[in-house]
Amino acid sequence: MPNFLTDNPAVYEAWFPDPEHVAARFADDVARRFGGGTDLLDVGCGTGRDARFWIRRGYRVTGLDNSPEMIAHAARHCPDAEFVVADMREFSLPGEFDVITCLDSALLYCHANAELEEFLRRCHDHLRPGGLLVAEARNGAFFLGSTELLDGVAERTLHHDGRSYSSRTRLWIDHAAQLLRRERHWRLPDGDEFEQRSAWRLLFPQELRYFAARTGFEVLALFDEPGPRTDTPWTADAELSERMSGDRLHLVARRI
Repeated sequence: MPNFLTDNPAVYEAWFPDPEHVAARFADDVARRFGGGTDLLDVGCGTGRDARFWIRRGYRVTGLDNSPEMIAHAARHCPDAEFVVADMREFSLPGEFDVITCLDSALLYCHANAELEEFLRRCHDHLRPGGLLVAEARNGAFFLGSTELLDGVAERTLHHDGRSYSSRTRLWIDHAAQLLRRERHWRLPDGDEFEQRSAWRLLFPQELRYFAARTGFEVLALFDEPGPRTDTPWTADAELSERMSGDRLHLVARRI
């Protein structure tokens, strides 16, 4: 389905603000901790906000996203990086990279096992030997013991650039498909209203280990916190928790 936020990058950045560049800083810290290089491919790059930070940190950045609107916005605001419209399950780019990032649960748009495996194989084939894959997503194991994200309807209004955008969001688990489904009712400044539906794979830690090994990766770290979207703030020297009970899942894997 069309996605209102990805079709409107400026609203997206206001809806999901990251003034301290927490997500980009997390990936930078992790790459440096585990010996990554400076040629970086960001899969699901969105508005290019993270790319702007990495460029300032000395990386050579390529961003990939399936939204033409996002890529056009990213190219305008970060001319020192390269941006490509492509599907994460099908991309084929020239050259190899030292680091591939996939943040903000982008990998969970691979709903089927075959899609997830194909994405990981694409990452493997685009990394130099010893290159790093750094991914961040929701943790499927969190929902085994918690319903806090599933209780009720979340309402939110954003006032941006003199206009108001409102949403009512409901989440539920599709157990048979192993998906976290979302239904969001939008009300736009012009009075237009519509429903938008999306879903993410509920991926469990041992599944991710299995698919990473199957596609030629060595898992260097798999942890629930801290990270860029956790309650515990991320720091460069943070101790990595392996309890796997938190709502986020972070993967660092090396191409074998």
